[in-house]
Amino acid sequence: MDLSRSDFPADFTWGVATSSYQIEGATTEGGRGPSIWDTFSATPGRVVGGDSGEVAVEHFHRYAQDVDLMADLGVDAYRFSIAWPRVQPTGSGAVSRAGLAFYDRLVDTLLDKGITPWATLYHWDLPQPLEDAGGWPVRDTAHRFAEYAAHVADALGDRVGHFITLNEPWCSAFLGYGSGRHAPGRSDAGAALAASHHLLLGHGLAVQALRERAPQAQVGITLNLYPVAPAHDGHGTQDVVRRVDGLSNRWFLDPVLRGSYPQDVVDDVAHLTDLSFVHDGDLEVTSASLDFLGVNYYTRHVVAPGALPGTGEVDFASRGLPTTALGWEVDPEGLSDILLRVTRDYGDIPLVITENGAAFDDELVDGAVHDTERVDFLRGHLEAGAKAIAGGVPLRGYFAWSLMDNFEWAEGYAKRFGIVHVDFDTQVRTIKDSGHWYAAFLAGERTQY
Repeated sequence: MDLSRSDFPADFTWGVATSSYQIEGATTEGGRGPSIWDTFSATPGRVVGGDSGEVAVEHFHRYAQDVDLMADLGVDAYRFSIAWPRVQPTGSGAVSRAGLAFYDRLVDTLLDKGITPWATLYHWDLPQPLEDAGGWPVRDTAHRFAEYAAHVADALGDRVGHFITLNEPWCSAFLGYGSGRHAPGRSDAGAALAASHHLLLGHGLAVQALRERAPQAQVGITLNLYPVAPAHDGHGTQDVVRRVDGLSNRWFLDPVLRGSYPQDVVDDVAHLTDLSFVHDGDLEVTSASLDFLGVNYYTRHVVAPGALPGTGEVDFASRGLPTTALGWEVDPEGLSDILLRVTRDYGDIPLVITENGAAFDDELVDGAVHDTERVDFLRGHLEAGAKAIAGGVPLRGYFAWSLMDNFEWAEGYAKRFGIVHVDFDTQVRTIKDSGHWYAAFLAGERTQY
């Protein structure tokens, strides 16, 4: 079929997305304090190649050039994140005026180019002093986050009309405090569950702060959601589907949109925690009214019971679909499935695809990157978005992940997600074929596939 921008609503938002630690660099400049990712990256064996975000792609110094790239692509909006330790070096108390000034300059430059800023308050870079005090498993961190949100709203709320409180709290809680694959690298299932709640409590408190300080702004949260399917119809498989869906999706959707935790998941985790960290009134805070829900989508989970019955282990199965450089199956239909499911189960809250993209083994040859697989990925997922809209989903926007190659967390610089190639030695930016394709699509050209 063919697809065009005109197949989407006229007021649909088209953008690109990044995050602070992945692109900014300048980790000790402008009064910025250390984050958990600075500490994690400096720990041998944590990040592929011993890489860190110390330099990243120098967006702190090259932001004007990067905004020009966005203008060349023709995007409506830019989703970026604000580095908490750049604004509050210790996570509380004094604000760094130099740190806020950087975001002042960025926002003004975006607006000068006609690009709408979408600011994410937390994309995983917790100030290290707050982690030293216990991190997200400690209730006080939620209150410190609300204070930080108020400072950002005071500084930027006159020009930023869209705020996202948290990016993927599942990753912050379960990869950061459960598996230890992400910063701060702790492995404690009980602490991970406490962190998940305090992240959502911090979200709700931040919504209150944003409503007070920037009442005209649109406010939401971004969750990474996955449709979960059975690998086969064998004994116990449907229960595995229920459990994985419970912790991956409903554990976050329900407290945010329903004001409760799913009882079946509460029962599943009873051997790990008594949920004593959930206080009276918390769930009224976590379910603060939102203007939109951000959805990050990359792939589908296909699951079955592990090899040892009764252990609770889960096998994640392959269906033989094409995969990205990270081994994730390319499944555009999963995007329409999860969008339809959210609308069916949680009502007509406006949805925005706040991240969607893929890592491939890109090569710069003679000044060009012919990333055909990423072009196909983008086209397929935009078609899935159009299908969801046709099915009644109130989908309002799409942000491609990512604007440019960057520090890919525990993978270091080994995996490239950008529609713009970055030479990490010279910092030269080159628009890939996928970026040219996206620009043509945004310009109204109809693409065949």
